[in-house]
Amino acid sequence: MTDAPDYRDTVFLPKTDFPMKAGLPQKEPGILARWQEIGLYERLREQRRGREKFILHDGPPYANGDMHIGHALNHILKDMVCRTQTLLGKDAPYVPGWDCHGLPIEWKVEEEYRKKKLNKDEVPPNEFRAECRAYAQHWVNTQREQLKRLGINGDWDHPYLTMDFEAESTIVAELMKFAESSQLYRGAKPVMWSPVEKTALAEAEVEYEDITSTQIDVAFEIVESPIPELVGAHAVIWTTTPWTIPVNQAIAYGPDIEYTLMKDAVDGSKYLVAEELLDEFFMRASDGNDSAALNSGGWRGKGSDLAGTIARHPMHHLGGFFAKPRPFLPGDFVTTDSGTGLVHMAPDHGEDDFDLCKAHGIDPVFAVEGDGKYRADWAWLGGQGSVINPKFNAPDGPICSDLREAGGLLAASADYKHSYPHSWRSKAKVIFRCTPQWFVPMDKVIDRDIARCVDEAEIRARQGDGETLRQTALRAIADTRFVPEKGRNRIGSMVEGRPDWVLSRQRAWGVPITLFVDRKTGQYLVDEAVNSRIVAAVREQGVDAWSDEAAQTLLGHAYRAEDYERVTDILDVWFDSGCTHAFVLESGKWPNLQSPADLYLEGSDQHRGWFQSSLLESCGTRGRAPYKAVLTHGFTMDAKGMKMSKSLGNTINPLDLMRDYGADILRLWALSVDFTEDHRIGKEILSGVADQYRKLRNSFRYLLGALEGFGEDERVAPADMPELERYVLHLLADMDAKLRQAVEDFDYNTYVRLICDFANNDLSAFFFDIRKDSLYCDAPTSPKRRAYRTVLDTLFHALVRYAAPVLVFTAEEVWQTRYPGEGSVHFSDWPEVDARWQDDALAARWLVLRDLRGDVTEAIEPMRREKVIGSSLEAEVSIPDAHDGIDLSELFITGSVSTGHALSVTKTAHHKCGRCWRHLPEVSDDGALCARCDEVVNG
Repeated sequence: MTDAPDYRDTVFLPKTDFPMKAGLPQKEPGILARWQEIGLYERLREQRRGREKFILHDGPPYANGDMHIGHALNHILKDMVCRTQTLLGKDAPYVPGWDCHGLPIEWKVEEEYRKKKLNKDEVPPNEFRAECRAYAQHWVNTQREQLKRLGINGDWDHPYLTMDFEAESTIVAELMKFAESSQLYRGAKPVMWSPVEKTALAEAEVEYEDITSTQIDVAFEIVESPIPELVGAHAVIWTTTPWTIPVNQAIAYGPDIEYTLMKDAVDGSKYLVAEELLDEFFMRASDGNDSAALNSGGWRGKGSDLAGTIARHPMHHLGGFFAKPRPFLPGDFVTTDSGTGLVHMAPDHGEDDFDLCKAHGIDPVFAVEGDGKYRADWAWLGGQGSVINPKFNAPDGPICSDLREAGGLLAASADYKHSYPHSWRSKAKVIFRCTPQWFVPMDKVIDRDIARCVDEAEIRARQGDGETLRQTALRAIADTRFVPEKGRNRIGSMVEGRPDWVLSRQRAWGVPITLFVDRKTGQYLVDEAVNSRIVAAVREQGVDAWSDEAAQTLLGHAYRAEDYERVTDILDVWFDSGCTHAFVLESGKWPNLQSPADLYLEGSDQHRGWFQSSLLESCGTRGRAPYKAVLTHGFTMDAKGMKMSKSLGNTINPLDLMRDYGADILRLWALSVDFTEDHRIGKEILSGVADQYRKLRNSFRYLLGALEGFGEDERVAPADMPELERYVLHLLADMDAKLRQAVEDFDYNTYVRLICDFANNDLSAFFFDIRKDSLYCDAPTSPKRRAYRTVLDTLFHALVRYAAPVLVFTAEEVWQTRYPGEGSVHFSDWPEVDARWQDDALAARWLVLRDLRGDVTEAIEPMRREKVIGSSLEAEVSIPDAHDGIDLSELFITGSVSTGHALSVTKTAHHKCGRCWRHLPEVSDDGALCARCDEVVNG
């Protein structure tokens, strides 16, 4: 027919103003502004008041730079936790915070001084600290706006800052708890020390890099021994830190190691070396000289035989310290992995060295100053270059040159490659340096009767009577849930083997160690009245309250300031952040919070950082962990799986991503990856995420259009629905249960995948595709169409809520499109999904039908490809088995379906309805109407 009627206006096509093009970078700031205007966070707190709480305690990022991709991932995950718990009906507040003290900020402020050629030490400390405070506040303000742009819902107007006076006073109060329960001591021990930054460092502040060092073999002449053959021979030690030789005080041997005395065939010199390492030593000492040879020196035996042997330092001719005997000491730590099997002991510069020497009455000499140089009055090398300077340690440097001249250097080469600790801030090499520091002992039994605890936690703490801090911490780890589970072993092994906690730092910007030490006894003062005055002063004035001028006032009338040393060290910033549970969760400043937290969530590096410092602080004062569960995420790599680095130029800026894609795309990426492991990001990956987003957006757009005008009078009870609708409700109920489990497991990768697969595979490619004919062409009063729209309404309310914690902006846009001006989707609870919708028998039947539908589609495709038919509606299908009660032609979207011997497809001979385009027997001519369409159009 040439003049066929146009029935387009009679078809009930979806109608919506919801745009296909998202325009997220332009749209999201407006949605943020609306949330601010309606007080979204505050209204949620009011709505959830009195409900079960879920407390995620925010680990404080450092306030010293723009947000990076790690910040973005971390805060999106935290937001997802709080939003999903809120969706479940709980009160899940989120109070963001920042770490504001410490070396990174102080270092940046000092950099500005150095640029102006000014000396920081000439500036009054309170003025310098004020500059540090201003610097930190600047970056707090900057990061806060950047994180808000991600759609993170939190109490942004009232964050916690470790530099707030209230926080500083609480940190001081927590320190006092350790002091009052005798969990503090000052002792000289080797600690990680940065000569560049002139301070002790925690293990968490150290990173390991590969370097090439000078390795040397040094001869110590044996002057006494119960083994006559050894007198006059030389014990050989090997080291990659030549600068430690000047403070050698002993030689360690392995009691069970086999040693042998060898004789140089050329000059007759004798050398004592572990038998297993003889060949390695010979190669180094001979420098590849084929004519060199070592013969037996006449003695071979176990290390235990060496007890009582004494050597002398190669520089003994300098007299004084260097002329003292160097005893042989048994060391269980000595191995034959490398070197010579004899280890030189410098108690100033090694933990094993210190412990072994201390056990034998040998004290450190404190020869190396804070800047890494030897004391000016040191008899050998006094005041010379820094010990971390490669030239100082080089084969032709002062140490090796002097040893060579003294006849003590057997081999030296600058070619030893190994891993070495560096400060993660200055990137400079660090050293082990023995200095007086303040420690919390890990293996001293805690006096719980003295420790001041809070609330019901005190009862639990007393259950730990007779425990050391290490034991309490390990018990707490056993009681904590870890996601992933491997985190338990990671932090457990660290706590099991960690040394005493070094609390002190030799810097200016931080919370002071507010202790007065008796100048006569060396004991710190424990007086509750004094401590209360100190805490009150810090609460009023901040850390500047701790000064010489205030000392007498703080001590009161009972003590004289001149009798006490005011400690000037500051606290390790990990102690600061380890106390956040005390001044955030317990202070009452944020009444919605409570302790212990349900969850701590940070990167896996925090097993040695915040997770551990918080654990130790809380276990030392409360006898328990400050958290019930710990979730860790991996690190974001580039598209090739390489670590991001500014020097490599492969960093990805989340601010740029939000400008180009929008925050919802970044959120979808973060929640789609397996964040528990290291994961990747790149243009192709983001392109795939954007495509995933577009499919979800189109599903919402279809729902909005298909539900246009839907009212309660149209609703149909599930029992009265066709099988297909009941099957989809089954799928929804099944997914709902899996989503709840994913939330319980913090498995957001699965959560997102379930939603996307359901929307794409079960809805768009299946349910929507099949029922579009009914939606477009059935009468509005048709029971099937009403049932379909009822299910669409159920799906809408479920999907928009499920998606809201992930696509926070898009879900709000979807909600406001259907319910303009009505609150926010984020006020909603978890959707009501009736468990009775699950029907396994029905699901099994439809699984067969879906497989059959796939077979039919596959059989039709060649005919479409070869243009035998233009649409599947032109196909007539024959299938081998009947399926009663199902309109198979609608399921397959074909002209007709019959039963035959096998699956076959032919082109229909029937005419096409001018309205629904189905080819049916009752259509008299192309363009005419089928019976259904005629009734809808003509009544």
